Amino acid sequence: MIPGAAEYDLDIEIDETAVERLLAVGPDDVDAAPELSFARNVFIPLTTACRYTCTYCTYYDPPGHAELMSPADVRETCRRGADAGCTEALFTFGDDPDDRYTAIHDQLGEWGHDSIHEYLREACEIALEEGLLPHSNPGDQTSDQMATVADVNASMGVMLETTAAVQAHGGPRAKNPGQRLNTIRNAGELGMPFTTGILVGIGEDWTDRAESLLAIRAMQERYGHIQEIIVQPVVENDRWQGETPTLDTLRRVTAMARVAMPDAVSIQTPPNLAPARDLLDCGIDDLGGVSPVTVDHINPEYEWPALRELEDIAAEADVPLRERLPVYERFVDDGWLAEPITSALTADDPAGERFRSHLQCSGDRLGRTV
Repeated sequence: MIPGAAEYDLDIEIDETAVERLLAVGPDDVDAAPELSFARNVFIPLTTACRYTCTYCTYYDPPGHAELMSPADVRETCRRGADAGCTEALFTFGDDPDDRYTAIHDQLGEWGHDSIHEYLREACEIALEEGLLPHSNPGDQTSDQMATVADVNASMGVMLETTAAVQAHGGPRAKNPGQRLNTIRNAGELGMPFTTGILVGIGEDWTDRAESLLAIRAMQERYGHIQEIIVQPVVENDRWQGETPTLDTLRRVTAMARVAMPDAVSIQTPPNLAPARDLLDCGIDDLGGVSPVTVDHINPEYEWPALRELEDIAAEADVPLRERLPVYERFVDDGWLAEPITSALTADDPAGERFRSHLQCSGDRLGRTV
């Protein structure tokens, strides 16, 4: 039983035979992708406050040290991103920061908001005004929280990380796998294109990895909303002094992810955290979001590769490199997107033209309301 599944009334059963089949998968069982893609983004951390204190995470700051990014700073960062040709505004903050940090809660109130999600909505609207498509990754969310911002996001995401109860999540405010899966379910019920993935090397074993991938697949089979799976290794930083997964581990688990998911779901490796060149034959077809403007605020010690390096990776694989939007094309073509996003995609302005230049689908069925 997945920890927390009963608490959130999750009827996910992981078939032991499917686990065994997935555990038998290796790199020789998958084919290299015919192309690689990436998104050009600007990273906007609304706050570094988080109710969790995971032992591998350098993102969060303790109460008294975390602040909120102001609307003016959000706009200025979005403007720089748009000027640099970005299409995505990646919004992040820790899980329910206004629940634990009184200063954050008070600041939100001064700006006229009852919650961080109300402020996130304002930030997404700013991004749209400045010519970027929002993709928000604010951790665990209730259905009501997600509904507050769903229509102003092209896509959203949260890392499942693992279905296992691991020491790295320990403490009085430990992450709950059931809660993470509930967030993924909420996105499915709201019709929100969604990115998720697993974090490799935080104390889970091979069976846990297989079960985590199969739990995500179960959500995809039910709702069809998963657009990509990130296979991300934990990396050494100021708070995590444990081991980083070996190359053989990453190659095997990446191949497992490819086999576990339908072909329509992309498999991403973050090129600033993983040896992308050594995973090209393991089923990856996406290199994630890369920013020419901002650092990776979650992993600031690991710089984004330059576009030239992504081109070199694709050349090494002898495949084309394609720039994509933060929402995958099939969701655009199948009409999943809400009116604010479809309006941005069809606008007769430089931003709309930039968005459409990265679309190969017809886009003639836009407008399904989430």
